[in-house]
Amino acid sequence: MRLGFLSLFGLTFALPAAAQDITLRLPVACEIGRSCFIQHYVDRDPTPGASDYQCGTLTYDTHDGTDIRVPNMAVQKAGVDVVAAADGKVASTREGVPDAFVKEEDRERISQIGCGNAVVIDHGNGWRTAYCHMAKGSLTVRSGREVKAGDKIGQIGLSGLTEFPHLHFTLIKDGKPVDPFAYGAPEKSCGGGTSLWEASLQRALAYQGGSVLNKGFAPGPVTMEAIESGAAEQDPPTTKSPALVAYVRAIGLKGGDVQTLTLFDPDGKPLAQNKAPPLDRAKAQWMAFAGVKQPQGGFRPGLYRAIYQVERDGKPAIEQAFGISLRP
Repeated sequence: MRLGFLSLFGLTFALPAAAQDITLRLPVACEIGRSCFIQHYVDRDPTPGASDYQCGTLTYDTHDGTDIRVPNMAVQKAGVDVVAAADGKVASTREGVPDAFVKEEDRERISQIGCGNAVVIDHGNGWRTAYCHMAKGSLTVRSGREVKAGDKIGQIGLSGLTEFPHLHFTLIKDGKPVDPFAYGAPEKSCGGGTSLWEASLQRALAYQGGSVLNKGFAPGPVTMEAIESGAAEQDPPTTKSPALVAYVRAIGLKGGDVQTLTLFDPDGKPLAQNKAPPLDRAKAQWMAFAGVKQPQGGFRPGLYRAIYQVERDGKPAIEQAFGISLRP
């Protein structure tokens, strides 16, 4: 059998070169669109530009995998399992890389171990999968171990070259990364090819041109850091709070998108609205908020609602409604 060699983030291993389809299960124990989200797809554009398999902007130049992220660091620290996407044998692992947000001054050094804590699984017939950025100390497998689809191999972390808690999942065929959403599709094509995800995942993994990652209410100003750490969720407002602020963090927005966030009182009357100007370019993530100060005597008890809307090319693209019951 002819063997090739692949070097992925410093992990080098031999690869068989036969051909056979593979069926994948979700490599993270989460629910897409609720407890985890796809941030990036494989870059299908061979030029210095970047394009995902639907000719969208949810990727970046030379990105060779699928990034599945969790909502914030609080969720990551609570533990989210990474599982084998298919039956196979562990080919290699790396451990001991600390979990930390990458700093610009450390980027070149960390790029040598960019995959962070990682597992590579050989599925035979030229197929391999690689699982990157796992939490330090979370790996549960070693080289040579047989695994079944769904077996835990580690947990989502922040190791290696990463700026948010996620799993970078790469599918490899005969030594080359391929797109599990559009296997066999021509480069730069919009759609086409074959999805290699199991049938039960097809609806959940349908392409989304942007998603709401976080949403909620706070008793005062909200920062991106507070949303990322989970602190924004720890202090819910009451009728006596100094302010009532609705906030969202969205991912996958495009240049020209118009965002509107409106806060309503228990009678359905608008209390505050934030309509942002069109985005100047695509944004990996974006925060919006709208709120009011406490009125004299405090906020009236009841259900307060907020609606976040994104208009793209003159048409609705994203809409998310959420609410909170204020009590004394």
